[in-house]
Amino acid sequence: MTEQDTPLLRVRDLKVHFQIPNAKGWPWSPPATLKAVDGVSFDLYPGETLGIVGESGCGKSTLARAMLNLTPATSGSVQWQGREMRGAPPAQWLDLRRHVQMIFQDPLASLNPRMTVAQIIGEPLRTHQPELGSAAILQQVRAMMQRVGLSEHQINRYPHEFSGGQCQRIGIARALILSPKLIVCDEPVSALDVSIQAQIVNLLKELQQELGLALVFIAHDLAVVRHISQRVLVMYLGHCMELANKAALYQQPAHPYTQALLSAIPIPDPVLERNKVVQILQGDLPSPLQPPSGCVFRTRCPQAQARCALELPTLRRISDQTEAACLLV
Repeated sequence: MTEQDTPLLRVRDLKVHFQIPNAKGWPWSPPATLKAVDGVSFDLYPGETLGIVGESGCGKSTLARAMLNLTPATSGSVQWQGREMRGAPPAQWLDLRRHVQMIFQDPLASLNPRMTVAQIIGEPLRTHQPELGSAAILQQVRAMMQRVGLSEHQINRYPHEFSGGQCQRIGIARALILSPKLIVCDEPVSALDVSIQAQIVNLLKELQQELGLALVFIAHDLAVVRHISQRVLVMYLGHCMELANKAALYQQPAHPYTQALLSAIPIPDPVLERNKVVQILQGDLPSPLQPPSGCVFRTRCPQAQARCALELPTLRRISDQTEAACLLV
């Protein structure tokens, strides 16, 4: 078995539940349980990009933060190169931070407004490689700025002097400065204009090929996910609905929820766009405080049957490239 065949990250039955005080406020009222992530499993291999998609509130960002121990997981397993990280001491997590970095959704809010670009990009080096001198750190910062498309003449500027796309490039440079093996991208282009989105996604693809990075790419836009990902995980109300190879998922989606999401993607051809059938989901997204019994998607599923209210489907293999959590496929 080669290194490429061994998962870099292995997540098994990961759950993140929050205790919410009862709305009535009585001291004897038991708290409600909000199941933000409820039993998600997947493997991520070296050099691979896993796209995670779903509606707002489905648990995508919570899943990413729980993987990195930024949000405590309730149960489940997170293994990094075969080593269990849930419950690991802080020193072990600090060592892992060198290899796993994160790019955040809001490019400006994720940067310290009181720090210059040189200080922001060089901060991980000062934390994890304190033996480096100021000159060595500055040299690496300049090289990284050029690699992500920033001018080294901007090194002493502050975040408010940059556009949104440039701020995200600073965030990417900060994430890359330690030469990590995995970068978690939490909706990194959702706050940017469409043309800038394409530039950032193409930059991430180039850097991935150049450096051999693994990426977890979280997004709402399935067209963006299709462009950058090799596999796609579809989430709904804290559950994984489908996990499939990109080609299989976009050509033959197995789960009704995936089918509805894909039908909403605009087609550049005006004739095809006018004639396509859009599957509009009925009703609102249920509250994670009171999820439906059985399949959590059944209240909006056009194919739901009586058994869907009684049985909770688990992710099972449908084909060589596709796993789906549906009783009807």
